[in-house]
Amino acid sequence: MTPAMRTPFQRRNWLLALPASLIATFSWSQPLPQGKPQTKSASVLVMDEADATVLYSKQPQKVMPVASITKLMTALVVIDDKQPMDEVVTLLQTDRDRTKASASRLAVGTKLTRGELLHLALMSSENRAAQAACRAHSGGLSGCIKAMNAKAKALGMKNSRFVDPTGLSSGNVATASDLAKMVLAASHQPLIQKFSTSEHLTVKVGRQMLEFRNTNSLTSKDDWDISVQKTGFTQDAGQCLVMRATIQDRPTVIVLLNSFGKLTRVADARRIRRWMESNSGGSTLARASNK
Repeated sequence: MTPAMRTPFQRRNWLLALPASLIATFSWSQPLPQGKPQTKSASVLVMDEADATVLYSKQPQKVMPVASITKLMTALVVIDDKQPMDEVVTLLQTDRDRTKASASRLAVGTKLTRGELLHLALMSSENRAAQAACRAHSGGLSGCIKAMNAKAKALGMKNSRFVDPTGLSSGNVATASDLAKMVLAASHQPLIQKFSTSEHLTVKVGRQMLEFRNTNSLTSKDDWDISVQKTGFTQDAGQCLVMRATIQDRPTVIVLLNSFGKLTRVADARRIRRWMESNSGGSTLARASNK
C-alpha cells in the first residue's frame, strides 16, 4: 500500500514508525511548492503531515541543542505517567537549584496542580514548572528523564538525547527530523494542544495572582491556526520554534532551530507560510531540498 492510499490515521501512525532519515529525504504525493523560502534558521524542516511530504528542509539531520523544545517531551512522559492532573505539587528547593540558571516567578513553596505546571511549562516555557512536573513523576526525576529517552526511542528519534526536563542543558539534543516526530506525537494529546496554544494563564503564587503569557506571539494571531507549538532559547541552541499549523488547508509541521535574534524564528515561520500560500500549485513527486 502506497502512502497516498492510506487513511489519514494510517498515514500518521506509519509516519511515526519511519526512520528519521527517510522523513528528511523523500516526498510523495502532495504538490511541492516552487523555489525555497528564504529562512534564516540554521536547521529547518517543513513537512505536510498528511503523507509525510517534506516540502522544504535545511540541514534536517544536524544534531543540535534544542533548548525548551525539550518541554514537549517532558509533557508527553508526564501525561503517559497517568497521574492526576488535579493533584497538587509543591515546588521544592531542589527545583530551584536545578533551574537557577534561569529566572522564574514561581517561588519555593508554591503549590500548583500538575496540570497547571504543564500548562506553564508549555505555554510560558516556565523552567521551574517543568522541573517540578518531571520530579513529581512516579519514577522521580531520574525515572522521568529515563522515560523521556525511552519515548524518543519509541518514536524513532534516533539522534535525540535528553538529560534534563527543561532544556537548560546543552546535553539535550535532537535533529529537526527527530523533532518533527515529537511534534506529531504531541499533536495526539489534547492537553498539549490546549496548554501549548493558550494565550495566558493566571495562577496563585503565595498571596499573589500572577498572569503568565505565551512565548509564541503567533498564538494570538487570528490568521494563524496553530494546534501545537513550543519555543526555546539558550545561548548554545539559539532561538528555536516548532509548530503544527494548518496552512492552505494542510496540516503542516514546522521545525526551526538555531535562529538568531528574538524575531527571526517568527519571521521564518511567516516566510514559510507566505511561500506555501504563493506556491500552492507546485509540482509533484519532487525531492525536498536538503542542504
